[in-house]
Amino acid sequence: MNQLERIAVAMSGGVDSSVAAALLVEQGYDVFGIMMRLWSDGPRSPNRCCSPNDMAQARKVAGQLGIPFYTLDVQETFKRQVVDFFLDGYAQGTTPNPCMECNRWIRWTTLLEHAQAMGATHLATGHYARVVEEGGDFRLRRARDRNKDQSYVLSVMTQSQLSQARLPLGEYTKPEVREHARRFKLSVAERKESQDLCFVGSEGYRSFLSSHAACLPGPGAIVDFAGRIIGEHTGLAEYTIGQRKGIRIAAASPLYVVAKDLVNNRLTVGPRESLGNSEFVAGRVNWVDGHGPQGPLECLVQVRYRARETEASVISDGEAQVRVVLSNPLPDVTPGQAAVFYDGETCLGGGTILP
Repeated sequence: MNQLERIAVAMSGGVDSSVAAALLVEQGYDVFGIMMRLWSDGPRSPNRCCSPNDMAQARKVAGQLGIPFYTLDVQETFKRQVVDFFLDGYAQGTTPNPCMECNRWIRWTTLLEHAQAMGATHLATGHYARVVEEGGDFRLRRARDRNKDQSYVLSVMTQSQLSQARLPLGEYTKPEVREHARRFKLSVAERKESQDLCFVGSEGYRSFLSSHAACLPGPGAIVDFAGRIIGEHTGLAEYTIGQRKGIRIAAASPLYVVAKDLVNNRLTVGPRESLGNSEFVAGRVNWVDGHGPQGPLECLVQVRYRARETEASVISDGEAQVRVVLSNPLPDVTPGQAAVFYDGETCLGGGTILP
């Protein structure tokens, strides 16, 4: 038995966290499961990460594995740190990434602290990424399965958090995880996974925004680069940079969202060749190693969760802020999203793209 480590596993009722728990039990660790009760938009719209069915599935898996199972109510913290952040971002004309905030404040702060208070030495999750110790420092690396790699959303983690993290799935592909679930005869082996935001409900984020954010700007003008009004948008929160669908304007060639003007409530559109940023500023920067580069950094940058990396130069532009100069312009640099920096397979950190 690996009795020196008592590992809390963040369980969700899905196949990934269930297999993470099963692998750790198989390896002889002292394991217990813990599931968070997150804020939801009422009983008709349960949170997709902790619905009554999710809770029942996680409890059943824990029973199959013979490990204790606990629940933790973090609804108030989740609402404040994740949901309100999401609403505020759209109210300010950006496209926020709530999953980053959930990992920053809920999973790797609140949950980790509660797990430690319950006697855990480490917290394990079903994320696809790897933590490697080198000379007393902890590196965050991409998962073996690049199609499932989640190092992007874990770029908010610190050295202290990484030292207490266990990511059992980092060396496996998704099909291999499914096979492990079948091998362990887990009840969730064939369960599908949701790709949507966990708290917005079945009607989607636009409906969620319209019912919760009274301060969002309403309809306004769609303009071209010359400032000519060529249509009307339904609300700036409905659009994101680079979007093509939903503009509903007849034109000789497809139109894309190029810019959002919150002050004048205007949406600027143009042809695809008008898209492209070669430079931007990112704030709230977190460096995984705790201190970051001493001078300009040549690295790869990823500006969306599923975007491809591109070469860039990152220059310090003040405390927790950097200027990012791209080797090739990107069409989907979107304020509110995260810019995450890589050195090969190693995630160096990241920050929030500023307007």
